[in-house]
Amino acid sequence: MNLGRQVYIVYPLIEESEKTDLKNLEEGYAALTEIFPEYKLSKIHGRMKSKEKEAEMARFANGETQILVATTVIEVGVNVPNASVMVILDAQRFGLSQLHQLRGRVGRGADQSYCILVTNRALSAETRKRIDIMCETNDGFRIAEADLKLRGPGDLEGTQQSGMAFDLKIANIARDGALVQLARDEAQKIIERDPNCNLPEHAMLWNRLKELRKTNIDWAAIS
Repeated sequence: MNLGRQVYIVYPLIEESEKTDLKNLEEGYAALTEIFPEYKLSKIHGRMKSKEKEAEMARFANGETQILVATTVIEVGVNVPNASVMVILDAQRFGLSQLHQLRGRVGRGADQSYCILVTNRALSAETRKRIDIMCETNDGFRIAEADLKLRGPGDLEGTQQSGMAFDLKIANIARDGALVQLARDEAQKIIERDPNCNLPEHAMLWNRLKELRKTNIDWAAIS
């Protein structure tokens, strides 16, 4: 900040909770104003009204404040090239995709940028893998692939967002991406050749599909 750059500090919670000892934004903001009395601070979180958030973001973007204390509301749509440092507190509480989105807020200018992940000392094996992946690569495709392998694909036809909600008899969707893509391409060719399911050579396929899909899916209810 002595060089004129700006800093994001991201908290997992807005206020203190009796259920967890995670660091929270309100206490952090108060502490930071005392630690850095020579700098001006902004804060943004999801409980603020849109106009309040926009005003605070504008102050930071215009350089009126040097530190933006925020929750994950800044993970998309924020562009401040002068911000070169992000500190994410209790980073173990965030998913890979979310950490990658947050990290994308820095490094938008010409200056060397840094994203500092602060975690507890005791981490589970899966959490440590997640943090290690963030430290090893900036490649969004690799991170998305790793996230899929760690979390599982969830349920396309329901509300489950992680794990393995359906049983693939041959492929593992996280491991066998190329095989799944090949099967998809072949299925697409069949649909293009026989959109109305009338060709005799495809009868066995359509009959088998009907057996596997005995219930109708209400996609609107899922969304």
